[in-house]
Amino acid sequence: MHVRYREPDDVPDVIPVFPLTGALLLPRGQLPLNIFEPRYLEMIDTALASDRLIGMIQPKAALEGDNTASPDERTALCGIGTAGRLTSFQETQDGRYLVTLTGIARFKIVNEVNANTPFRQCRIDTAPYSTDFVPRNGEDTIDRSRFLKTFQAYLDANGLEADWDSVKQAGNEALVNALSMMCPYGPREKQALLEAEDLNKRAELLIAMTEMELAQGGDETPTQLQ
Repeated sequence: MHVRYREPDDVPDVIPVFPLTGALLLPRGQLPLNIFEPRYLEMIDTALASDRLIGMIQPKAALEGDNTASPDERTALCGIGTAGRLTSFQETQDGRYLVTLTGIARFKIVNEVNANTPFRQCRIDTAPYSTDFVPRNGEDTIDRSRFLKTFQAYLDANGLEADWDSVKQAGNEALVNALSMMCPYGPREKQALLEAEDLNKRAELLIAMTEMELAQGGDETPTQLQ
């Protein structure tokens, strides 16, 4: 069943959530996932049999640098995540699922549902992020020249290359959100990018993070951005 998500009312009130440290999904961005744990294999099966929606969210402890807590322990979740639709699915010979989630809109968690499933489910509200449903919203506010200049400086400093033909063809929304999702920053920074008020604030925040990284000499191991 193909459903078009054009406004908050199109999104179900309760969806399964996938707590994953460092993962960032943004509207119309694509997030590949390698699913192998039994509870999440069941989550994918359940989603495929219904509306194909899954909420990506970070464990709250990850923002404080604690990566030891297991989602099985019902650890607290961040208050804001992103609902995504399964748009690609492949099963491997060893029983894993290779899937792609395409972001629809951010949500606030209303409460966690006491569901009889091995995976967690939450009641969500996408209404505070109604502009997420509008493609390319706010693109004209982006200082594209400054954004690309900072991106180029980061690549040069880390000896990386990019597919500049694809970069030049990408719209501002696709560019800002894709680079936010791929950037090699930690859970706290990823959550800040997620919670940015609008596309321009997200772009400015990513520029500030990158300039700070460059000023510090790039102590963190970079991610291949291409």
